[in-house]
Amino acid sequence: MAMEYATQMEAARKNIITKEMEIVAKKENRTPEEIRQLVASGTAVICANKHHKCIDPNGVGSMLKTKINVNLGVSRDCKDYNIEMKKVMEAVNMGAEAIMDLSSHGDTTEFRRKLTNECPAMIGTVPVYDSVIHYQRDLATLTAKDFIDVVRLHAEDGVDFVTLHCGITRKTIEQIKKHKRKMNIVSRGGSLIFAWMCMTGNENPFYEYYDEILEICREHDVTISLGDACRPGCLADASDVCQIEELVKLGELTKRAWARDVQVMVEGPGHMPLDQIAANMKIQQTICMGAPFYVLGPLVTDIAPGYDHITSAIGGAVAASNGAAFLCYVTPAEHLALPNVDDVKQGIIASKIAAHAADIAKHIPGARDIDDKMADARQRFDWDTQWECAIDPETAKAIRDDRSPEYDDTCSMCGKFCAVRSMNKALAGEYIDIL
Repeated sequence: MAMEYATQMEAARKNIITKEMEIVAKKENRTPEEIRQLVASGTAVICANKHHKCIDPNGVGSMLKTKINVNLGVSRDCKDYNIEMKKVMEAVNMGAEAIMDLSSHGDTTEFRRKLTNECPAMIGTVPVYDSVIHYQRDLATLTAKDFIDVVRLHAEDGVDFVTLHCGITRKTIEQIKKHKRKMNIVSRGGSLIFAWMCMTGNENPFYEYYDEILEICREHDVTISLGDACRPGCLADASDVCQIEELVKLGELTKRAWARDVQVMVEGPGHMPLDQIAANMKIQQTICMGAPFYVLGPLVTDIAPGYDHITSAIGGAVAASNGAAFLCYVTPAEHLALPNVDDVKQGIIASKIAAHAADIAKHIPGARDIDDKMADARQRFDWDTQWECAIDPETAKAIRDDRSPEYDDTCSMCGKFCAVRSMNKALAGEYIDIL
C-alpha cells in the first residue's frame, strides 16, 4: 500500500501518528498525540529520511530533551575514514543523537552511505562542501544545477537533514563590505556560497531554486537545517545587522518550507557574549515561529583555544535553557585542528552536561530523576550506583581508583572529615571518630 504521507510533518497534519512519533514519545515521556501536535506545528522535528532504515528516531524541539550533534569527517590533511568511523561509534555509544559528516576530501559518497546504512543516529551533511569534491571541479565552474543535484544525491543516500545556506543573497555581499565585520563570514558553507556569487555574479542557487529543493526534501523526507552563513565568528560581530537580517530571511524560508510540509531547523550563533544569548534565542523563536533552533556553542569568549568545549558548554547551557533545541558540540580542537577520538569524547561530554543542565532548568519531564538518584547514592556511599548515574563513569571511577582512600566510606580529599559520613553517624546516634 502506498504511503499516506510524504513527510513526518504531513502525517502529523493529517492526524496520522507514525511509528517514529511513537518512538520519540516514549523517549520523551510524552504521549504520541503530544508529539504529533508539535511536529504538525513545526516546533519539533523528527529527522528521519525514508531511506535511512537503521535510524533510531529522535525528536528535536525546545520542549523536548536537548539533543547533541557531533561534527566529523575527513579533510586533505586527515584522510583516514576508519578513524572517522571509530569517532562515529564512540559518539553514538556516548549518547549523541546526530552525526554530521563534514568531509571535504576523498570518496565522500561511500562514507556517507556507510553512515546511513550502519549508524542509528540522525545523519546530517552540508551539500555545498561535497559539490566541489563530487564534481572534482573548482567552485567557479559549478552551476546552480550542479549544487541542486548534490542535494538530491544526499537525499537519495538517506541523509536525514541537510544544512543549506539559503539566507544569504546578492544583497549580503554589499552588507559584508559596508558593515566591516571583524571576522567577516566564518561559516565554511556560507563563505563558499559568498565566493561563488562573487565569482559568477549569480544569485545564491539555494535561495533562487529553493522551491526545487523543497520538492526534493519533501520526496525523501529530508529536514532542512537553514544554515546561518552570517553567524558571528567573534564576540564583536554578535547580534549585528548581517546576522539579524539573515535570520529574518530564514524566517521567511521557514514559512515556505512548512507550506510544503517540509520540516525545518534553524541554525544559530557561534560566538556571543553571555548577556546576549537569551535575547537571541527569543528573537529566533519569534522570527522563525518556534522552529527548532540549532546552535554552535555559542562560545562566550574568544580567548580559550584548547578549551573551547568549555566556553561552548557555558553558552550552550544558557542557550538551551532559553529555547535552543539542538547543540552542536565543540571540541578542544576547535579553531586548531581536526578533532581526534579523545577530543570528540571531551566535546560530547561538555555538550551533554550543558544539555542536561538546560533540561533541568526547563523542567523537562524526568530530566532531574538521574540527579536525585545520584544524590541518594552519594548519601549512602553507594559507589556502583554513582558510576551508573555518571555521564562518564569510566573517568569518575579511574580518578577514585587512582587515589583510593583508606576507608571506603570516604574519599582521599576529606578522609574521616567527610561531611556526609559525619552527618550519617550523627543522625544515627553513632560515635564520630575523626582521628
